Amino acid sequence: MKKLMWLVVFVSSFTFCNAILELSGTYDIKGTWKSSITLPCVYTPSQDFVQQTVIWTLERDQSPATVFRRDSSGDHILLSQYRDRVSVPNSTPGDVSLEIEMLEVTDSGHYTCKVTWKAPNKSLLTKERTMMVRVIKVAVTKPIIKPGNLGFTVPKGARTSLTCSANGSPPIIYRWFKGEPGGKVVHMSNHAVLMFDSLQMSDTGKYYCKAENRATSQVMEQSDSVQLTVMEYQGASLPLYVIILIGVLCMAVVLVVIAVILCRRKIKKDNSNEITHHNSKNLTRRKPCSEVNDKCTYEEAITRAENNYTSQPVKENEYETISPMKTNDYATLVKATESEYELVDVP
Repeated sequence: MKKLMWLVVFVSSFTFCNAILELSGTYDIKGTWKSSITLPCVYTPSQDFVQQTVIWTLERDQSPATVFRRDSSGDHILLSQYRDRVSVPNSTPGDVSLEIEMLEVTDSGHYTCKVTWKAPNKSLLTKERTMMVRVIKVAVTKPIIKPGNLGFTVPKGARTSLTCSANGSPPIIYRWFKGEPGGKVVHMSNHAVLMFDSLQMSDTGKYYCKAENRATSQVMEQSDSVQLTVMEYQGASLPLYVIILIGVLCMAVVLVVIAVILCRRKIKKDNSNEITHHNSKNLTRRKPCSEVNDKCTYEEAITRAENNYTSQPVKENEYETISPMKTNDYATLVKATESEYELVDVP
């Protein structure tokens, strides 16, 4: 009975692990020539099973070959034609999808994803999944012409461009023509973008482009023609409300400048008055010279003398009265003066 129970447990756990480690993906994938593709191969990781190896093989013309191998030593690309074009992500556990860049037609075939795990009892468990990859060439679509930022009406001397855009397998070859399709045309360029560095009046006219690729159909698609117009530059007149707004803004700027100048002058005047008043207070508060130290400056002496004046009335007896000169004294003075000079008669 115990053996039967252990057998049931082992079978159940094995079935459960098989369900967890089942590889998922698609069986039929179409890739576009010269583009990239991802071949999905994903499983749900389990702590009891450790991934040992991941192998991608390609079977073409009944001759299988290993394209990619991942083991404990790292990743290995075994086919030279896949060097620098294939990879398997290592950032997401359980995701071992194969990514192929720059698809070639020879990349078509059956790809098999084979993953091996180590079980807790040291046994190995292997799962694999096969899918069919078909690389096809997509014919080019009808191209569309896109103008530059200035549109299809551009002033003379400006710089602009016309872009021809089409979908399909790369590489896509573009050709530009000036003129009407079916009429007299001039071949302009073999690039997707037709540049005009400095437009002239002679550049006015109709333009169209053609696109083709190396698809099996070898079909060349042609765009609709567009009209490019070059105009003489003319100064555009501004609307009335814009002119009024500009005038109001200019007046506001002038008023602000005047207000700033007046404020600066007022502040400067107030500062000057404050400095004068402060100096007057300091001059008044100076101490007079002492009797011992008489080294006062001339200006301080004058200032002190001026400050000592008072407006009190003076009494009459404080004035000294000078009596008029007597008559006799005046006569004596005249005689003494005449005696000092010699009188000479003038003929």
